[in-house]
Amino acid sequence: MKVILTQDVKKVGKKGEIVTVADGYGQNFLIKNKLAVLATAYGREVVAKNQEKERLQDLENKRLAEELKAKLETITLEFYLSSGKNGKTFGSVSTKMVVEELLATHDIKVDKRKFIDARPIQALGYTNLKIELYKGVIATIKVHLQEK
Repeated sequence: MKVILTQDVKKVGKKGEIVTVADGYGQNFLIKNKLAVLATAYGREVVAKNQEKERLQDLENKRLAEELKAKLETITLEFYLSSGKNGKTFGSVSTKMVVEELLATHDIKVDKRKFIDARPIQALGYTNLKIELYKGVIATIKVHLQEK
């Protein structure tokens, strides 16, 4: 039986592929659980429509990420840390704190796991943090640490 996969299926194939499977497996598992459709003309039509919807959604998400990038590039976040006599800071600013500050002051929600090579910031002054908003869309946020 030939089916078109609507989702990635482990050890069978990737989404959108036409694969040959056993009749029972195809009917009782793949088609029943909406993991695949029969490889007929109608099935191919449905898959093509879904792929077009996904492509349009992908373009819209990328456009929104570009807009958010432009907004983030203009923002400078201010944090205050106490420091000792020789300039050593006590504590640090984590990505979680940066995300909370963005949400509180600018009402922008980002995922703290999307920061690229992020470590807690301990140095006073300006630091640039890179965050991946979408595939290929990387924004830079300026963080300014000052002494209390």
